[in-house]
Amino acid sequence: MKKVDVLLGLQWGDEGKGKVVDVLTPHYDVITRFQGGPNAGHTLEFNNIKHVLHTIPSGIFREKKVNVIGNGVVLDPSVFKKEIESLHKIGFDITNNLLISKKAHLILPTHRLLDAASESAKGATKIGSTLKGIGPTYRDKIGREGLRVGDIETDFLQKYEQHKQAHIKQLEDFYHFDYRGQLEAFEKDWFEGIEVLKRFRFVDSEHYINKALDEGKTVIAEGAQGTMLDIDFGSYPFVTSSNTICAGACTGLGLAPQRIGKVYGIFKAYCTRVGMGPFPTELFNEEGENLRKVGNEFGSTTGRPRRCGWIDLVALKYSIMINGVTDLIMMKADVLDQFQTIKACVAYQINGETCTEFPYELNEKTIPVYKELPGWNQDLTHVRSENDFPEALKSYIKFIEDETGVPVTIVSVGPNRQQTIVR
Repeated sequence: MKKVDVLLGLQWGDEGKGKVVDVLTPHYDVITRFQGGPNAGHTLEFNNIKHVLHTIPSGIFREKKVNVIGNGVVLDPSVFKKEIESLHKIGFDITNNLLISKKAHLILPTHRLLDAASESAKGATKIGSTLKGIGPTYRDKIGREGLRVGDIETDFLQKYEQHKQAHIKQLEDFYHFDYRGQLEAFEKDWFEGIEVLKRFRFVDSEHYINKALDEGKTVIAEGAQGTMLDIDFGSYPFVTSSNTICAGACTGLGLAPQRIGKVYGIFKAYCTRVGMGPFPTELFNEEGENLRKVGNEFGSTTGRPRRCGWIDLVALKYSIMINGVTDLIMMKADVLDQFQTIKACVAYQINGETCTEFPYELNEKTIPVYKELPGWNQDLTHVRSENDFPEALKSYIKFIEDETGVPVTIVSVGPNRQQTIVR
């Protein structure tokens, strides 16, 4: 029985999933997205082109591959339209190789306004939302009040107006939020996006994917964000609004658990997060600034500077356990080229006690316990074979493998396809 391989992030997102999916897609017939929305930004670089995808699966640049937006995704037609236009500018017409689940929920213009109103109302306790309307859309989905892609083919305008008026009532009566200056412009872009969406094929993606497997086709599922942003197992409440973990591929695509094959877990050789929330290994010194500068650590969706720190093995091992990771993929090893010493968090000190298990809650009392390892002080960006790895890098990889019990099967030493080394 053919199985779906899953590729997902093990940290707080921004691990480099898009690049790895792009590299792996020659081995797969179907590439899918199973959760999240346009708050994701998957960056791919090839042929001197840098491109950022927000909703569309990262296999779209490979010929004769089918890409599927699954039911677990929330889709903003206005963002989708911009993605399609951007692809057209560089010569890609994806009308025939992108399928969209009828059950995927739509982000409405008023969802974006509700997101802004909610974040504003939180004041100092805000969570750092990207203000893309993701949370309010998932809230409507769970509250059984959502509008789905399949509704475009029915009494769409009537359903849209009902949802819009319900949201306006919330904005006026609960948040006292002035929306009038933005709604008209949002709606114009949104309905133009609906017309673009209509050019694509809407499918019952759960049937499509399971039939593809039955026919012997190979399928990979691409996650968005990272495990530490999972709504259940992440650093709550500073998380996203969906299940970013492997189990999310089952519910976000309509797959039985036994249909899951390999689970590729992606992590950076160090650690980053964007927005608010706890981050035990965060560096506030020159080392943190060097990681940000060399790693170009700025959000591909928001442009916000990412917070940077050393690798957190307590959190990484927790993510591996939750996801059942079979293969580790280490990204951005080259960013550590200039460090004489590299640190890895191997435990936390919490209220005077040493803890090696990820706790219920991270806060300012969570103090990282570090192990120091020698740096390699060598430019990795020209390395194309594991045989050319410096000994210190080999030792760093082995240390991570020993700590986690999972092999590191791919190491990335730069943003391009050719800088991806399979071990």
